[in-house]
Amino acid sequence: MTAGDRDGASVGIPPPVVYLVAILAGALVDRYLFPVPLDLPGDVRFGTAAVVSAIGIGIMAAAIGLFRRTGQDPKPWESTPEIISTGVYRFTRNPMYVGMALLQAGIGLALARPWIIALVPVVLAVVYATAVRHEKAYLEEKFGTTYLSYKRSVRRWI
Repeated sequence: MTAGDRDGASVGIPPPVVYLVAILAGALVDRYLFPVPLDLPGDVRFGTAAVVSAIGIGIMAAAIGLFRRTGQDPKPWESTPEIISTGVYRFTRNPMYVGMALLQAGIGLALARPWIIALVPVVLAVVYATAVRHEKAYLEEKFGTTYLSYKRSVRRWI
C-alpha cells in the first residue's frame, strides 16, 4: 500500500503534541519573557481551573468512549469506518480538540500562567491547519453526503 492509498487523514502533527507545546511555550513566555499577573484568589483560581479541566476531560472521555464502543481508533490518522454523530458528537464535530483546549485553559488557570490560556486560540488555529482540515477532506471524500449532512447540522467547535 502506498502513502496515497492509506485510509486515514493526513494529519501533520498529532494534536496532543500541539497542545503540549503550547502549554510549555505559554509557561516559558509567562515566566521568562513577558510575565502577566493573574490576580485571582487561590481558591477561585483553583476552583475554576478544576471545573474547566474536569469539563475538558469529561468531553474527551465521552468522545473516546464512543470511539471505543464503535470499535474505532481515536487517532485521526487511522481509518474511520463510520461517522459518529451521537453523544458529544451531536454538539461538536471535534470534541477531543475542544476538550484539550479546555484542559489547556484549566492548566493555565491552575498554574496562574495567562499565556497558556491566551495561546488556546492559536492552538485551535494550528490544530485546524495540521489536523482538522485534513480530517474534514478525508471524511468528505470517504463518506460524501453523509458527512456533508452531518457537517451542516453540527458545529465544528461548540
